[in-house]
Amino acid sequence: MTAQKEKYWSAEVTAHSNALDLEPGVFELDDPREIAQSLKRSAESSTHRKAGPFQSAMSMLNFYINRAGRNLSPERKMVLEAAKDELRKVFGKEPM
Repeated sequence: MTAQKEKYWSAEVTAHSNALDLEPGVFELDDPREIAQSLKRSAESSTHRKAGPFQSAMSMLNFYINRAGRNLSPERKMVLEAAKDELRKVFGKEPM
């Protein structure tokens, strides 16, 4: 692996995850509810996930936030954090 590839391994995981087949550009959406709905669709239709749909979707969202964290603007991070609450709502879970 080259240094460039090693540096961005998380982008490869996000794009080609064995857990979920994500819709293109899901983490670039501006509406937290749209992000949550997209993750829900991906989690429910995935044949690769090992956990339940909710846990898989939330794990992927957390993975993206944690790996991209330093490079996210405060506004972008707020959208993604709000997507967590929306994800709980679309799955019928109690918001924290």
